[in-house]
Amino acid sequence: MNLTRKIITAHLLGGDMTPGKSIDLRIDQTLTQDATGTMAWLQYEAMDVPRVKTELSVSYVDHNTLQMGFRNPDDHRFLRTTAHKFGAIFSPPGTGICHQLHLENFARPGITLVGSDSHTPTAGGIGALAMGAGGLSVALAMAGKPYTIPMPEVMRIYLDNNLTGWASAKDIILHILKELSVKGGVGKVLEYDGPGVATLSVPERATITNMGAELGATTSIFPSDDVTRAFLKAQGREQDWQELHADPNATYDAELRVDLATIPPLAAQPHMPDVVTSVASLAGLQVDQVAIGSCTNSSYADLRQVADILSGHQTHSTTDTCVSPGSKQVLDMLADDGSLSTLLLSGVRLLECSCGPCIGMGGSPVSSGVSVRTFNRNFEGRSGTKDAKVYLTSPLTAAQVALNGGFTDPSTWGTPPSLPALPKRVPSIRHLFLMPAEDGSSVEILRGPNIVPLEKFPSLDATLSASVIIKLEDNITTDHIMPAGAAITALRSNVPAIAEHVFERVDADFVSRARSVKNGIIVARENYGQGSSREHAALAPRHLGIRAVLACSLARIHRANLVNFGILPLTFVNPADYDSIAAGMSLTLDTTAITASAPTTVALDNGSTIMVTNDLSEQELAIIRAGGLLNFVKQA
Repeated sequence: MNLTRKIITAHLLGGDMTPGKSIDLRIDQTLTQDATGTMAWLQYEAMDVPRVKTELSVSYVDHNTLQMGFRNPDDHRFLRTTAHKFGAIFSPPGTGICHQLHLENFARPGITLVGSDSHTPTAGGIGALAMGAGGLSVALAMAGKPYTIPMPEVMRIYLDNNLTGWASAKDIILHILKELSVKGGVGKVLEYDGPGVATLSVPERATITNMGAELGATTSIFPSDDVTRAFLKAQGREQDWQELHADPNATYDAELRVDLATIPPLAAQPHMPDVVTSVASLAGLQVDQVAIGSCTNSSYADLRQVADILSGHQTHSTTDTCVSPGSKQVLDMLADDGSLSTLLLSGVRLLECSCGPCIGMGGSPVSSGVSVRTFNRNFEGRSGTKDAKVYLTSPLTAAQVALNGGFTDPSTWGTPPSLPALPKRVPSIRHLFLMPAEDGSSVEILRGPNIVPLEKFPSLDATLSASVIIKLEDNITTDHIMPAGAAITALRSNVPAIAEHVFERVDADFVSRARSVKNGIIVARENYGQGSSREHAALAPRHLGIRAVLACSLARIHRANLVNFGILPLTFVNPADYDSIAAGMSLTLDTTAITASAPTTVALDNGSTIMVTNDLSEQELAIIRAGGLLNFVKQA
């Protein structure tokens, strides 16, 4: 067997391991973060389960750490008290980014991990089967319920040779995105193999698995080998290591071969991570801002290399440069070896150990500005500046851009800095995590006025008549649906309030049109809902009366979130029928005629009909009929 099937087999509670068939997995660990965690813990609380039933669950605060007004600190207090009561570890704001912290402190080879963040697959760099999910799915896993997904295909990514020159791990995943596209990993696990694997450190592997989310993959995973063991030993966790790899001559459903020696420094151009070109081709483009960090590239090695490049120099006067370390452990190591002083004296702005500019939480570029970021997404408006042009690069490239004020040809950069190993003294920051009460029965959960009780949604009507509220094109992201940023994300525990912002950067009249009808439907082309795992992109539209999404195809996590909140995820049998539907039309569907994974007829108000289908399991269809997963669980 390949490595993926080995781990799934060891955790399989039910189902058929044929690709596309439903499987139920036992989950060892979970993580939540504050942008999704408040809702996840409200949902967990509603299940009346006194203690989490996983091996380990961690509640991180890393997204909306800007404490502007009462909302965010109130939510942080709520998360601290729910973790203390229900048996989860709590990571306070400023401790670091959830994926960097989990890699350093908790992830282990061979475990299953689900997290309410789409970049949870970062832990695949250490050999964990780690998957992003909606908050409700994570809440159920904490309650001891299996995690149900379609059995993925396993795609072997065979890495040959080793990187040369200024190329880095970020360039590997950008190369793969160029080859496969943002929907090339849908329904797949990307399993890395080949002699090139041994040349990559755990942080480099984690960079690659992190951005597997941009391919739409279920997850990505590397084997656990001597490199993994050395990383865990440096973290004081050698006992967590086990060797894990595919069997000799293991079979795969598909394969992509990558010659690392041929990869140059690359950049993703606006406004998608798969619009990839060489850095050399961008030479001469002036850059207004450089932002280095995020869960993709904020490790000690990443930032130490940036410091080595900037040492003795000053960042360009017209290029604002900021750095966000991934954790306080990273920050401590940078301080200990002098790299932090080097960064500060070069003119770099030091930001908190948090997600920060990656989700528009401060650090926005100037109007119409060009921003070079070491992040994982460059969706339009995600930076907080709607007309900014965001490029994604490696930290090595970003540091050169910061020095030169723009893109230059890598052939002029000289000798690249070596990749540093972890220092002999790797500080532990585990004392900063708050451990739960041994008996949480007497712990009081503290709530602020912005935390609104969960809404109860009705079951699905026998006949669904719905108006088309909006018609969209390809690759609509969750940032399009439910924008991020400080002001909006602060409303994450108040669905009626956050719902006022649905599609506001795409169509300012969407909310008023949705409110003017009883039931609404969203129509889109390919890959609807790609990007973040934020379930508010399904939950807020459901609050506004959206009962179905009809698209040519849907992204995995968002599709699951639609099901969780009782929204029908439908696809065109004939994609050309997309052209026959216009915004404002009324569609009628006999929901009693819907069967799992089968076509059905939809009547249009012009007298014609089209055929739609679904890829729902029997259980998923029952969840939608019940009005959502929480209703379904309570009825069971």
